[in-house]
Amino acid sequence: MRLLLVNPNTTAEMTASIRDCAARYARNDTQIVALNPSKGPASIEGYFDEAIAAEAVLELLLQHRHAFDAYIIACFGDPGLFAAREILARPVIGIAEAAMLAACTLGYRFSILDVMQRTWPQLEDLLRRYGLRDRCGSVRSVELPVLETESKSQQVVERLVAEGRKAVDEDRAEVLLLGCAGMAGLDKQIEGALGVPVLDGVVCAVKMAEGLVDYGVSTSKINAFKYPERKTFIDCSPAVARVGDGLQNQSE
Repeated sequence: MRLLLVNPNTTAEMTASIRDCAARYARNDTQIVALNPSKGPASIEGYFDEAIAAEAVLELLLQHRHAFDAYIIACFGDPGLFAAREILARPVIGIAEAAMLAACTLGYRFSILDVMQRTWPQLEDLLRRYGLRDRCGSVRSVELPVLETESKSQQVVERLVAEGRKAVDEDRAEVLLLGCAGMAGLDKQIEGALGVPVLDGVVCAVKMAEGLVDYGVSTSKINAFKYPERKTFIDCSPAVARVGDGLQNQSE
């Protein structure tokens, strides 16, 4: 099978790091292709960044909507996820939702290790959207910019371990989630230090995508994720403008 992994920011080095992490856990018969938009923010650290990035993600997905068996949005804010499910019938997985759902199978309460305190409202919004607010014990921030966490330095690891220990000891977390795709590949190191499951959303999304493709299921087109209605889009990219012609008539 072929999976397209989209890093919503424009930092190619992070895209390569995410791809490498995904490839380590993907099956031998799974081909991972990782791309990032050519326009948008270098990192996503707030609502504005997320909104700009979401449009670029949707354009990229539209350009490749016939070429892959499933699609992964590799940012813990899941930017554009529900809109992506409208324009694609094949499975679209967000790494935050995948990690949260996986966590619920491994423990009753999970905590998220986030990058910056300013982004916790976005995570609160996601938890409510996914109906999992009561399963989340806390959001703990390491207070480092996204691109700095991607360095995977000893300082990053130490801060993640320190906040993870607080989550376990003070917030009763039984599972920890890495709250940024830039942290990809640090899960086992932190898990070894703390003795609880630590989930990398990129890996969770890859394994979920493989399972859904194997199961032969696709996104429901009955209500929430119906193809967008026909309409005119003014001054948009050609990929977006074609949505107005009716995706339901374009072979998936």
